[in-house]
Amino acid sequence: MTPTLDAAQRAFLGAARTATLATVSPDGQPRLVPVCFVLSAMDDAAHRPLLYTPIDEKPKVSSDPYALARVRDILVMPDVALLVDRWSEDWSQLAWLRVYGTGQVLEPQPHEHAEHVAAVAALRLKYPQYESHALDTRPIIRVAIERVVSWGALGD
Repeated sequence: MTPTLDAAQRAFLGAARTATLATVSPDGQPRLVPVCFVLSAMDDAAHRPLLYTPIDEKPKVSSDPYALARVRDILVMPDVALLVDRWSEDWSQLAWLRVYGTGQVLEPQPHEHAEHVAAVAALRLKYPQYESHALDTRPIIRVAIERVVSWGALGD
């Protein structure tokens, strides 16, 4: 099955400022963390849409990116989900989009350098706050989107 984001889903996901990333711990427990992310304009070789979320320099439990639960989880079990939602007191405007995919820790190493550089540039374009973060030297989580479920007024 070739995953697709229709135009409304792509626009909703691309415009979202934050999302909730879900990973699975080695003991099978779900973990949720709010993240910033960017949707790539390019798909991977299997025609799956891609998104990237950085391991930035906002305060965390550890300064070591590999000590973070989400990174450890993805290295053991790469199945992830990402939820973006819009709340409104006008319930006709409610919407959410959930993507399921495969997470990978993308390194700033020679074999992943071009993709890493492009992801950092896109993240800095969407979030000017990242200009002062050393994203160039830190891993980034890459999610290859395999399935999409959405509900509500995505296009409004």
